[in-house]
Amino acid sequence: MLQYDFMQNAFAASGIVAVLAGVVGCFLVLRGQTFAGHALSHVGFAGAAAGLLVGVAPLWGMVGLTVLAGLVMGGLGERLAGRDVAIGIVLALALAFGLLCLHFLTGSAVQATALLFGNVLGVDPPTLWALGGLAVLSLGGLAVISGPLLFATLEPDLAEAKGVPVRPAATLFLAVVALAVAGAAQIVGVLLVFALMVGPPAAALRLTGRIGAALLLSAGLALAEAWAGLLLAYLSDWPTSFCITALSAGVYGASLSAGGWPARLPSRR
Repeated sequence: MLQYDFMQNAFAASGIVAVLAGVVGCFLVLRGQTFAGHALSHVGFAGAAAGLLVGVAPLWGMVGLTVLAGLVMGGLGERLAGRDVAIGIVLALALAFGLLCLHFLTGSAVQATALLFGNVLGVDPPTLWALGGLAVLSLGGLAVISGPLLFATLEPDLAEAKGVPVRPAATLFLAVVALAVAGAAQIVGVLLVFALMVGPPAAALRLTGRIGAALLLSAGLALAEAWAGLLLAYLSDWPTSFCITALSAGVYGASLSAGGWPARLPSRR
């Protein structure tokens, strides 16, 4: 299997993205902001489609628009809470805008499928290097804000009382989430981002009550699901995105019997 260059690129790309999604997604689930990953993936589709229309690589179109949307969402903060109807309309509009862009492109059906459901087997070396750079940037940014972000997540009132920069940390975090979403979409597509961004972290937080262990376990589960999904797809000739998503759902389902989160929050150790 690994004699083929495209399979080598696929394993490298899915490994990079899986670790990034597992770590970032752990904070995303812990903060109760999984809607953000869903929203940003829809916005990312519009950005990728617009990038194709103007001759820019879909990855960079997705990165640009998702980061912008993440910063806006972070700036709005609590004003977005509870506004399900407004958020749903914006998500639908983002998908519709993406479809409009694809309407003006030749071969839009193939491009739409790749954007919506991923095409990890089509990752080329430049994209692989770009994903690596996004992962380093995202994990580096997360490391810088992880202290105040975790404090604000577990003890929001106390963090605000102590003068912790809660809003800047939350805004920068959503920018990091945007980068992770853009990377994950290259593997499983914008409609299945939850497979890597939410599934492994949710399972990890049910299996351990310590944040450090949860981060490692989440990254490990995401990596195992991505690589096992690639192997299963190679052996069965099924879509890779389906295999990864099915494994993610299976692992999360198995973790339900273990209890844990949300009955107890992870400790700060």
